[in-house]
Amino acid sequence: MEEPNQARAGAPGEAAVGRPDEAADGASAEAGGERPELSFGLGAESELLTLTPEGLYCPPADLYIDPWRPVHRAVVTHAHADHARPGSGGYVVSESSQGLMRRRLGAEAVLEPLPFGAEQRFGSVRLSLHPAGHVLGSAQVRLEANGVVVVISGDYKREADRSCEPFEVVPCDVFLTEATFALPVFSWEPTEATARRVLAWWRENAAAGRTSLLLAYALGKAQRLLAELRALERAGEELPASREVVTHGAVEGLTAIYRQGGIEMLPTVSVAQVEKGSEGFAGRLVVAPPSAFGSPWARRFRPLRSGFASGWMRLRGNRRRRGYDAGFVLSDHADWRGLLSTVAETGARRVLTTHGYSEVLARALRHRGLDATALRAPGLRAEGAATEGAGVEIGAGGGGSASGAAE
Repeated sequence: MEEPNQARAGAPGEAAVGRPDEAADGASAEAGGERPELSFGLGAESELLTLTPEGLYCPPADLYIDPWRPVHRAVVTHAHADHARPGSGGYVVSESSQGLMRRRLGAEAVLEPLPFGAEQRFGSVRLSLHPAGHVLGSAQVRLEANGVVVVISGDYKREADRSCEPFEVVPCDVFLTEATFALPVFSWEPTEATARRVLAWWRENAAAGRTSLLLAYALGKAQRLLAELRALERAGEELPASREVVTHGAVEGLTAIYRQGGIEMLPTVSVAQVEKGSEGFAGRLVVAPPSAFGSPWARRFRPLRSGFASGWMRLRGNRRRRGYDAGFVLSDHADWRGLLSTVAETGARRVLTTHGYSEVLARALRHRGLDATALRAPGLRAEGAATEGAGVEIGAGGGGSASGAAE
């Protein structure tokens, strides 16, 4: 993961403290000892959302969305550790994310599962969850009160993905969108095309007796690739003789949860199981999180070729600088065109951008005539710090590891 740039203070259109359209208001709140808040939604008389030190808070519903600190009730968009943090009193989650949330948050966490599209009242607010297409069970949060609809996207993508529910456009008045890959250079090719590149690379390595070490984020990306490769096999593509994929422990446990959710993928086997046998790793495809690259754990696979699947592989020179033999452009976030088209399809009259290149996206939307503002707060990733979900590998026992970026 590249070092994040320092967030710029006071950049045009960036809301720091106060209302988004008055970024300077309340900028000295800390001097008076007051909690900084950023309010938007229904107006001064009845705010639907405020931005607090704990994260996005909905006062009339008395709950937080993806809070950065433990709170009494959290609505969590998906199971990556930069969104799902342990310690809160209760968690409203999508029904299909329960297995992943339980692994992430622990056995003691109080989960309140909600089916996609089902509406639940919290105070005067009607809340519902809708598919975000990021990973299995990932959700957008829809809040409605007094005829005003606000949608918080969470992380999302628009590309086809056999391993999770497809993104659903939710019409709204205010749309809070991520901006992780909000630069024109980020443009994704069809998922199947990337999967075919991975398969060709695996075949080439297998023919030479080498192990293919494919680095992919343990939650979401790894399962997406396994599902795509299985789809190619079903379509008649020939896989190497050792079609059973070897997985890192962090990947294997999460993959089992995906299988329980009905996701069809290539068969997998843990590294430990292979080592107990006599087959060895030559010609095998090994899927591991990025943190495994260059570690003593990876030495057992030599001779090997390494490949990294990430949206960051779109940037020229990234593969070479990071030392990978191959790079595959594949992201679980929306690309530039996907972000722009999604905003347009929601029909939102106001847009708030968070994470990554938030000001770039807000500026582009203002040029298109929209009321758009970039949010800045301690818990939001700054421009240049987009990481496809930093530090969200989920290991055994539900603990998160910050040792590698994961989406």
